[in-house]
Amino acid sequence: MPNIYDFNVSYSLVKRYVIFIFKRYYGKYIVTGRENIPHEGPVIFAANHLNALMDALAVISILPHHMSIVYLGRADLFKNKAFASVLQFSKILPAFRMRDGVENLEKNHGIFECCVDVLDHNKVLGIMPEGNQGPYRKLRPLVKGIFRIAFSAQQKYGSQPGVKIVPIGIDMGDFDKFGEHLIINIGKPIEVSEYMAEFTENPAGATNQIRERLRMELSQLTFNLATENYYDCFETAIEVADSHIDQKLQRSTSLLDRFTIRQKIVETLLSLEKNEPETAEELASICQEYKDNLKELNLNSSVFGEKSSTLFALFLKCILLTATLPVFIVGFVFNLLPFFSPERIRKAMKIEYPGGLSSVRFGISLITFPVFYLLQGILICVLLKFQWWCLFLVIPLQYLFGLLAFQWYQSLKKIQTRFHFHTMKKEKSAKMEQTKLLYQKINEIAHR
Repeated sequence: MPNIYDFNVSYSLVKRYVIFIFKRYYGKYIVTGRENIPHEGPVIFAANHLNALMDALAVISILPHHMSIVYLGRADLFKNKAFASVLQFSKILPAFRMRDGVENLEKNHGIFECCVDVLDHNKVLGIMPEGNQGPYRKLRPLVKGIFRIAFSAQQKYGSQPGVKIVPIGIDMGDFDKFGEHLIINIGKPIEVSEYMAEFTENPAGATNQIRERLRMELSQLTFNLATENYYDCFETAIEVADSHIDQKLQRSTSLLDRFTIRQKIVETLLSLEKNEPETAEELASICQEYKDNLKELNLNSSVFGEKSSTLFALFLKCILLTATLPVFIVGFVFNLLPFFSPERIRKAMKIEYPGGLSSVRFGISLITFPVFYLLQGILICVLLKFQWWCLFLVIPLQYLFGLLAFQWYQSLKKIQTRFHFHTMKKEKSAKMEQTKLLYQKINEIAHR
């Protein structure tokens, strides 16, 4: 009977297909620190947990094609036998939590032994050390399971280098929307052997030390808005400050640089909460008023942060959009079914997965896109009397036109917002002038 960590051709083929689609789900896919990936096991990849399946795929996407990774997943996902078979094929083991029933917690002993066995055979393990996901961009407390497994596997190496924990920070432009950015920051490996001497004398103390180190590493690699009282306020302040970065630096800033600057803004805001509570309270009031005004004006922060376009420039863009409207129509028509059917199927199946809806849609789209592209391609070839080899051109063209249609639609929304902004300015809206002042106040505090 094959072991779960064994590499096989079918897994490799499916992995290549899934990761190919995964990378195209995001508008920008950025990876830093690839040099920190160990060439061989035993390795535990530990990432922050934002979005169910997408986090695991983010980690899998950075690994060489020949390397397989065994993951721990929610035990309740294994209740459906058919889905459980898919999870097992995907090299995912069930991890039982309190909510799965106290009587099931004992099963974790066997699961942890399987994880240790994976590492004993110099293979790769993936664990989300927070133990659960959440809709907030901040680290939750790290559970002890990952360290229990790491120390158990390290026993055979003693104080010599052996098991490594690689921290991975994941940042998503949006948890649910297609076409946003994905940044994966790979940290330097943590050698578990460095804590073995302490573990022999004081297991609890060693566990706390390595847990704190991993927490600090993850905090530096991701977006950790660890506020107790002002999460919504600080999120608004960061959105405003982010829209103002190019103006402040007087140059166009890369996505990765913006991420680093946003991390510094987070540090500023958290320091404000700790050391200047009155200013933090004032900022909360300003941010709430600013959000209310934006909603009333039907605007977003980008209109204040981007360089203002003249009406002439906007009209030129409108002409360009009109000229390329046929491209949008073609792309929309041939992507209507594959793009929108995953959400229809999800609702029909009554699948509710808070914080992981994009994972559900993505999983369904792995089937809907190739199926509809193939059927539509065959229909096109039949109707236009193309040779069958033309399918190899028609299928990718459907995707290409769909991508162009999506970009066309994004451009249309930006132009509509800009025209609306110009109308507000022309009418000299008092509400908009007030909102602009609030925008400036927020920036003054966030960009200290």
